[in-house]
Amino acid sequence: MKKVFIDGSAGTTGLRIRERLAARRELELIALPEELRKDPAARRDALNAADVAFLCLPDAAAVEAADMVQNPDTAVIDTSTAHRVSPGWVYGFAELAGQRARIAASKRVANPGCHASGFIALVAPLVQAGLLGADARLSCFSLTGYSGGGKKMIAEYESGDRDSLLDAPRQYGLGQAHKHLPEMKALCGLEHSPVFCPIVADYYSGMEVTVPLFAAQLNGGADDVRAVYRRCYAGPVVRYADAADESGLLSAGAFSGRDDMQIAVFGGPERILLVARFDNLGKGASGAAIQNMNILLGMDETKGLVMGSDG
Repeated sequence: MKKVFIDGSAGTTGLRIRERLAARRELELIALPEELRKDPAARRDALNAADVAFLCLPDAAAVEAADMVQNPDTAVIDTSTAHRVSPGWVYGFAELAGQRARIAASKRVANPGCHASGFIALVAPLVQAGLLGADARLSCFSLTGYSGGGKKMIAEYESGDRDSLLDAPRQYGLGQAHKHLPEMKALCGLEHSPVFCPIVADYYSGMEVTVPLFAAQLNGGADDVRAVYRRCYAGPVVRYADAADESGLLSAGAFSGRDDMQIAVFGGPERILLVARFDNLGKGASGAAIQNMNILLGMDETKGLVMGSDG
């Protein structure tokens, strides 16, 4: 029986991971008593006793926790931003070319950021296929539910006397220094970070990431993009869909509660929209972490995940 420890199990991502693993009889969850949850010695022992350790912590604490792991057999999956572009860490988006094998062979996996997962899923295959140049100057807007902001933001949105400004979508990352930008640039092989416009809205979870393109930016056309996506995203977790909309509309909450991702292409001959839809807490966080754990342990990578029939 494989042992799993979640360091930071009280946070939003850690709680969802624990929920997904609760019914996994082939796994033993290492649990610390409440009074020892932040005790360094107890955490160190638990980390080194685990076959897989999830770090669901702020960046600085995740770096500290990773340094505690001395057992060469312990695989670490870090859900923070700390190691996503760090040497020695494998980026945990299994659908990238060759990435599944790299994850399986690694002991240090950096779980992707939620917004970044959608952008990278849309852009990286096109750069690799030569349809987009590495020098492409791109833009991206991304809608997310408020759970992406963690416990503090969830409490703000669910408060009975909340600010009326929360009733409408709110754009953030206005300084163009969002913490996901380094991985978005690096994993896509881009020379320039995109102009990135994240937006949080009044719904719990779900994400819709859109990259708009002029056809002139492509070394090909929309049908070539679709062909690349069909080849790259045939499942089991990420799937391309020819008809993805709901009667001409796209809901950012369509994949709430799920761990899969849908990729689609819209627009016409001159202006094209690339869209990824998923749950910011699913394939954007805990779902991806569990998928990575399954790969590390040589299991069916969808085991324990919540999948939809239209993924």
